[in-house]
Amino acid sequence: MTDAAHHLAGRDRTAPAFLPEAITRLQHGLSLVDPTDLDACLALLRRLYDVGRYDLPLARLFEGHIDALQIIARYADAETAQQLHDQARNGATFGVWNAPLAGEPLRLQNGVLTGGKAFASGAGLISHALVSAQIAGSTHKQLAVIDLQHTPPAIDRAWWQVLGMQRSQTHLVHWDEAALGKNDALIGAPGDYEREPWLSAGALRFVAAQAGGIAGLFDGVRAHLVARNRADDPHQAARLGRLYGLADSAAAVCRRTATAMFDTPPDSHPAGVANARSVVLDAGEQALVLAQQSVGLSAFFETEPLCAHMADLMVYLRQPAPDAQRVKVGAAAAHGQLGLSL
Repeated sequence: MTDAAHHLAGRDRTAPAFLPEAITRLQHGLSLVDPTDLDACLALLRRLYDVGRYDLPLARLFEGHIDALQIIARYADAETAQQLHDQARNGATFGVWNAPLAGEPLRLQNGVLTGGKAFASGAGLISHALVSAQIAGSTHKQLAVIDLQHTPPAIDRAWWQVLGMQRSQTHLVHWDEAALGKNDALIGAPGDYEREPWLSAGALRFVAAQAGGIAGLFDGVRAHLVARNRADDPHQAARLGRLYGLADSAAAVCRRTATAMFDTPPDSHPAGVANARSVVLDAGEQALVLAQQSVGLSAFFETEPLCAHMADLMVYLRQPAPDAQRVKVGAAAAHGQLGLSL
């Protein structure tokens, strides 16, 4: 049992109190700012990996919480950052809502929010959202932390009708001329959210969670085969061996990429993480096929835990612009920014 499973086993993952309790437990012992050394970075990635191995929707929400707190620490003034981090340590839950609502992107004018966000994970669950909003006179977006209890958006829950990741509560949200309150705060300067290498390199967090999801797939297939005395069948053993290799490769590329980020120039980090994204995507897609071949029809019964985990992994792997990541890797390799070594 992973550390995440050990801490959260037996708790009702649909209960309203589950998320703040879970995130408070999971963030314990971690630095909530950008890692300053490899040990801190690996500690965070391993925690995300463990959570993804246990529960991918929870991993998605936990990753968003960490992302928000790192951005706040990076760009907010010291007093605001301290206040918000103190709230996080005392049960507040954060997320990053950046994707614009089609036709109604979020705007911030004279302290008033109008418009919305798509793919707002944790809507109705988290207590604070870090949003990016268009502002007058700038082509860049301004970051703001919104206390969702005091400045709540309208939530469209009918939109999130997907095969997996239902419990991530990823909805459409909309504000209609909502004035920022005293508990809301502007973070940094316009354009901070898009700054590199943090924007692209930060994706390594969700890649680690996805790699954990592949390990969880291995766990589920292995448990299924062992319980039914099928693990010794040579064809099943071969599939399980391949599945193990894919899970091991996904974990290895995360670890290797993290290590490289502390001994290579920062301008190479986005391409390195893009490579990790591509490797883990390929491994995940192959692992899903192997899992279905190994388990057969049982993998598609909704009463089987493996079915839900497969569906969650299929959805979570669908991060935007996979082809663009491969192009980024190829271009960096062509210019000598990425190297190969053992």
